[in-house]
This record gives sequence, structure tokens and C-alpha cells, in this order.
Amino acid sequence: MDLHVQGPGPTSPFLSARDLFETEHDLSLPVHVRLRDDPDERTWAGHYDDRHVLNISQHVASSAMARELALHEFAHMARYEQEHPSHVQSTEEALYLAFAGKSVERRKLAHCYQIANHMKDIYADDITLSVGPGEKLLSFLESSLAAAVADRPETPPRPGLERISTSADPDITAVNAAFALALAERHALIDEDHRLYDIAHAAAMDAPHVPIGEFKRRFRELAREPDSSSYRQELVETTRSYVSGKGHAAD
Repeated sequence: MDLHVQGPGPTSPFLSARDLFETEHDLSLPVHVRLRDDPDERTWAGHYDDRHVLNISQHVASSAMARELALHEFAHMARYEQEHPSHVQSTEEALYLAFAGKSVERRKLAHCYQIANHMKDIYADDITLSVGPGEKLLSFLESSLAAAVADRPETPPRPGLERISTSADPDITAVNAAFALALAERHALIDEDHRLYDIAHAAAMDAPHVPIGEFKRRFRELAREPDSSSYRQELVETTRSYVSGKGHAAD
């Protein structure tokens, strides 16, 4: 695996992630790591004909999660090179099939793209967690979800009218909770009394019409090696279920 780190900043997290990744996988194309100045720059991978690009801020590259995030992005690159359906299926095409002739709220449509990203992440992390430990990733999911549900009003409203999340959209926070639980259960990272279940319960209270149990099941039970047709159908059905709000009851 040919790795190039561009920009001032640490290189050890990327070299360490490469060493872990190469225990079971490899990439045909070189990887260029671009260290960005903007501390709010999200970590993401770009794919080109002659290279992959890992974009990451210098701040994140210096954090305790740097190696794990780099390993996660390497896994996305591997899925792309494998032409895995989750990484080559056009989300726009799937959403067109799901909602042809229907009007969908812009907010909900944006959430459908997040759902598609979660499905990609499930398949990427099947690789991530096959070569590296899951403790830091689990802690990252837990803290991220906790932050989304912790922004409560200063004065709690009357019982039955509580809204746990104010800044974060409660609907997609509930889906994010389902994703976190699904990934943790898919890879046996948690026991049944783990705090993540309590946080997910709080997210579910804030969005009672979002069936967390159904979305958890869908994410957790994604076929390990789907063909293009079955993956597209799963993406269509999952996004339809979210937009319709007519999923099955939570687990």
C-alpha cells in the first residue's frame, strides 16, 4: 500500500493504520493523505482514477481517534476498489426509485443520504473491525450519540411533552442510534447492559415515530456479500421506511 502524507502534521497514525490494514488487505491505488488547516474539516475519502485521497484536519490527525479514523477510511477505499455494491451504487438512483412521483421533504431527503452513508459504513467497518480493535470506535459512537441527545431544554417541559434533543434533529439522531447499536451488535462489541442502549433509548423517546428497532435490524443484518440488485432493493426499502414513518415497532 503506497501512502503519501501531505501537509504539516503527524504521520504515525496513518502509518500505524496502514500496518494494521495490510495484515489482511491491500489497495491497488496509492493513498494521498491531505492534512487540512480547518479544525472543523470532516474526515472523508475521495476516489480518483489514479489515487485515493484521505482528507483530514490537523486537529483530528493529532487526536486519539486518528488511527481508527484512518483505518476506517482505508476500508472505504478497499470497498471502492472491490466495486462493492454499497460503494458503487448511486444513492441518487436508489432514491429516485424509492420516491418516483412522490414529494419528499428536503430534510427527510438529506436524512436518506445519511442512511445510505450508514449502510456504506457498515460494510467499511466489517473490514475495519476485522483488522483492528473496536474499543475506541465504540467509545467514539457512544460519545457522539450522547452529545446529540444531551442538549436538553433548561427547564424540562411537562411529562409526556419532553424533547430530549434540541439542536440535533431528533429523527436522524434516532437513526444514528440504530446504526451505532447495529454496528456494535454485528461485531459483538457490547453486552446487553452497555450504556449505549440507554443513550439509544433516550434518542428513541425524542422520536417515537422512528422505529429504532427496525433500523437497527436492517443495519445489523445487511448481507455480508450482497449483489447489486439486492443491495439496491435494501437501500430503497430502508429509505422508504424512514420517509413513510410506517416502520415496524421497535425491538
